[in-house]
Amino acid sequence: MYNLTLKTPPATEPLTLTQIKDYLKISDYEEYATEDTYLTSLITVAREYCEDFQNRAYITQVWEMAMPYFPGEIEIPKGNLQSIGSITYKNSAGVTATLAANTDYVTSIRGIVGRVVPAYGKTWPSFTQFPLDAVIVTFTCGYGAASDVPEKVVQAMKLLISHWFHNRVPVDQALGSAKEVEFTLSALLWQDRIVNI
Repeated sequence: MYNLTLKTPPATEPLTLTQIKDYLKISDYEEYATEDTYLTSLITVAREYCEDFQNRAYITQVWEMAMPYFPGEIEIPKGNLQSIGSITYKNSAGVTATLAANTDYVTSIRGIVGRVVPAYGKTWPSFTQFPLDAVIVTFTCGYGAASDVPEKVVQAMKLLISHWFHNRVPVDQALGSAKEVEFTLSALLWQDRIVNI
């Protein structure tokens, strides 16, 4: 059981405004110039939707994971762990201590889910936990830059943005179109979805 807090959001989005306007074929039309703010927000919302669906982070970002205690092995959510920034723990008196990387714990960034365990011959500290969020892990994750985001994700974002841009009505009035988009998104995003973590 853990709580996640985004500390440093991605510096860019997987799609630029120019790219999505080209995709929508509205780049050359002056009447769409006023839509830039709306389209920019749709890019962000589409990325957040796809990240939430896949339980991943796309562009490099920093998160904090709060846990009530040390599990045997810490699994880092969001996929594509780049590094562990820090691991701290707080005792019942509210005193915080920080573990030393490579001395107190080791990290694996192989595979989809990162893992952290005590270093050889070490164990997690024994302490009386603070009532809430006693263990905090700060980590950096994501594929990297916008160019590193899988094409399947970019295509899913384009489809979502196109649907939202052209259907500014309640879902029940565009139900057939919404169902088609839902099926296509699942086909594009399901394979790389992180589950059971």
